[in-house]
Amino acid sequence: MLIRLLAAGTRLPSWVASGYDEYAGRIGPEMRLELVEIAIARRGRNADIARLRADEGRRMLSAIPPRMHVTALDLRGRAMSTEQLARWLSDRLGDRRDVALFIGGPDGLDPACLDRANSTWSLSPLTFPHALVRIVVAEQLYRAQSLLKGHPYHRA
Repeated sequence: MLIRLLAAGTRLPSWVASGYDEYAGRIGPEMRLELVEIAIARRGRNADIARLRADEGRRMLSAIPPRMHVTALDLRGRAMSTEQLARWLSDRLGDRRDVALFIGGPDGLDPACLDRANSTWSLSPLTFPHALVRIVVAEQLYRAQSLLKGHPYHRA
């Protein structure tokens, strides 16, 4: 199964790529994590944020095939424990559908991305920098997969 992580932001600090690569590389062959970076337009003093966010959303939506299961990371989404995420992941593996995960930029996701989503996922009621979310998502997917495999990584 392919999980395509569509994340707003490019040219991020090296620690972001390093952290993401660490966990993405641990994920086994039955689940491949692919990062697709969506450029964020520069926000000037008088920028039309809604227009810029809509443009980012169009680029995210164009990067996924129609049959993909889409989950948007959103503050108002469903919070899941590691065990619940593992069950969600198991269900996706059983569906035999690839998955797209949308991570918005500093101004969030465009409403069109939320409308297209089959589900929403909240990592926390806290707001995280969009770059950090990549690492957290990769680690949580690895953790959920290791739980499904009976690997001792998850010890909670």
